[in-house]
Amino acid sequence: GRPRCTTSTRRPTCTAAGVVAALEEKVAGLLGKEAAVFFPTGTMAQQVALRCWAARTGNPAVALHALSHPEVHERHALSQVGGLRPVRVTGEPRLPTAAEVRGLDEPFGALMLELPLRDAGFLLPAWEELTEVVEAAREREAVVHFDGARLWESTVHFGRPLTEIADLADSVYVSFYKSLGGYGGAALAGPAELAEEARAWRHRYGGAVFQQFPTALSALIGLAEELPRLPEYVRHARVVAAALREGFAAAGLPWGAGAPRGPAHPRVPALAAVRTGRGREGGDPDGRGDRDDAVRRRLGTRRPGTGPHRGSPYARPAWSGRRTTYGRRVAEVHPPGWVEEAGRAGGA
Repeated sequence: GRPRCTTSTRRPTCTAAGVVAALEEKVAGLLGKEAAVFFPTGTMAQQVALRCWAARTGNPAVALHALSHPEVHERHALSQVGGLRPVRVTGEPRLPTAAEVRGLDEPFGALMLELPLRDAGFLLPAWEELTEVVEAAREREAVVHFDGARLWESTVHFGRPLTEIADLADSVYVSFYKSLGGYGGAALAGPAELAEEARAWRHRYGGAVFQQFPTALSALIGLAEELPRLPEYVRHARVVAAALREGFAAAGLPWGAGAPRGPAHPRVPALAAVRTGRGREGGDPDGRGDRDDAVRRRLGTRRPGTGPHRGSPYARPAWSGRRTTYGRRVAEVHPPGWVEEAGRAGGA
C-alpha cells in the first residue's frame, strides 16, 4: 500500500512497511525517472541493471572503462555471475571520449559510465564531453547506464540539476552511504519496466534482505539533511584542495606539481590552523566529536551498559559526550559567506 509518512518535521517519518517504498519514490523523483528500486549494495544493483539491459538489447557486451568499478573491484562478476562480456573502451586515466565510443570495433548493448571515475582520481568530464559520449552511444544503438555512486555531488561541477544529468542515461545507480552518510544501500532508477524486472533479479541475487528499513531510513535522512549541503561541501573542499596544492608546491613535494585553479583564499591558513589544532580550545583533539554527534542524532542517546550484552565486557559504552569547537572556531575566524567568496577566488 501507499507508504504512511509524515513530512511535517525536518526528518521524514514512515512506518517500517513503507519506508523502503518511500525511499524508492523519493529517489525516482530526485533523478526524474519513472521508478527506482532499493538494493542492499551498489555492486548488486549494477549487475542487475546491466544484465536486464543485455536481455532487452540482445547483446551481452558492455562497453566500459578499464578502471571502472566492475572491472577493478567486483572479481569479474559481470562475466562470472551475469554472463556478460565487458568491452574496454579505454584504459587511460580519463573518461572515454565520443571518438573512442564510435570507434569500438564491435557492437555493444550498453555503455556504462562511472561518474566520477574513482580509480582515475574521481574525474568528471565537462558537460559537453559527457553529452557527446552519450550521443555516440546512441548512434551505436546502445543504452547508457550511469554508475552514479557519487553522482549526488556532481551537480556543482556540471552546473546542472540532478534530473538533467540523469536524463542523459537510461538507468542510473546511486549510493546512500558514500556522500549521504547512510548505513549502506543503493538504488537503481530507470523505466518502470526495468524496475519491475530488477526487483525479480534482486530476489534471485539474494537482495530481498529482511529488515532493511533502518538502512532505508538512514538514506532518507541523508537525502533530507546531507543532500542540500553537498554543494557547500564541494566548495569547501575546493578551498582546502587549493591550499594543500599551494603548501605542497611551496614545500617542493610532488603532490604540488599541479598548479591550483586559482589563488588560494587569504583565510585558508587560519582554517588550516583550526584543523591542525592550533585554533582549537581543547576537548576534542582528534575531531571525533562531530562524528559522535552525527551518530547520536541517528541512533539516539544511549545509557552505558545497555543493549543485549549489558553486564558483560561487550556492553555498549556510553557516548563520550565530547564536542568539537571546530564549527564555532570557523565561525569566529571566517565571516559569513567566506566559502562562496573563496570558491569564486579559486575559480570554482
